[in-house]
Amino acid sequence: KSYDFYFLYLNYIFVINMNKLFRDIIVVLFIIFFFLSCDDTLTVDNVDDRDIPLTNVSFSQDIYPIFQVKCAFSGCHASPNPADGIDLSTWANVTANPYIVFPHNSGNSILVWAIEGRAGISPMPPVGYARPITTKQLAGIKTWIDEGALDN
Repeated sequence: KSYDFYFLYLNYIFVINMNKLFRDIIVVLFIIFFFLSCDDTLTVDNVDDRDIPLTNVSFSQDIYPIFQVKCAFSGCHASPNPADGIDLSTWANVTANPYIVFPHNSGNSILVWAIEGRAGISPMPPVGYARPITTKQLAGIKTWIDEGALDN
């Protein structure tokens, strides 16, 4: 009889340990799945496919992703050594120089002139370096500036 009790006890321990093991495996698989499914990497295609509203353009939702992919973190206009001293990696840096972004007047903003490739201004992004800013992106940037270049 003592062997029967010992055998039952071992089975009980085995079942409990298997349940814990099964639970741990499920938790680990869930964590792995969660992290693999959280891909928030921006790409040029993601940014080019986004719609930009005609009004109430948001810096954080509409403009910053363009600057992030095509200007700042593509290797040019970000700290510590931004090209021509123009840092487009944050709203504060984008709007620091009113000649670059002239709030309420996109027509006087050097940023817009560079994107448009106006005479006397180096076109941005440089030809052959990065995919150009699309027409809808330029319209969104102009609208954002004309609406005051807000940090929204």
